[in-house]
Amino acid sequence: MNHRMFRWLLNLYPPYLGAGIRVRRVSPDFREILVEMPLRFFNRNYVGTHFGGSLYAMVDPFYMLMLIKNLGPDYLVWDKAATIDFVKPGKGTVRAHFQLQEKVLQEIKQRVKDGGKFLPTFTVEVQDRQGEVVARVEKVLYVRKKK
Repeated sequence: MNHRMFRWLLNLYPPYLGAGIRVRRVSPDFREILVEMPLRFFNRNYVGTHFGGSLYAMVDPFYMLMLIKNLGPDYLVWDKAATIDFVKPGKGTVRAHFQLQEKVLQEIKQRVKDGGKFLPTFTVEVQDRQGEVVARVEKVLYVRKKK
């Protein structure tokens, strides 16, 4: 599946449609993804800011998906753990920018080449239009070579 179809399918994913989450960009090599979410009546909390569950949903699958696409079918990739730090109330449109560097891919391949597992950690910031951090999410993934 190419990057355009991948983006289109993600934007049709019901939890993303329901939360107003939009995947704005997927690079052809699946190493960069940009996601946005405007503040709407259906994704705001009681005090009028972004619902924390929607903030987390907008960042949840992307590092896992990026690794699956870049490592290929010989690797098993799962989400293992996540933490989210709500830094300030999210108002207006928020965005998250995911990047996967070649050196990280090489490190993962090196660490699992003998059949072991590796638990890489990735951090992504959710920012408002002014570039201020609204939330910081740390994702721990599980990676190993398939047997």
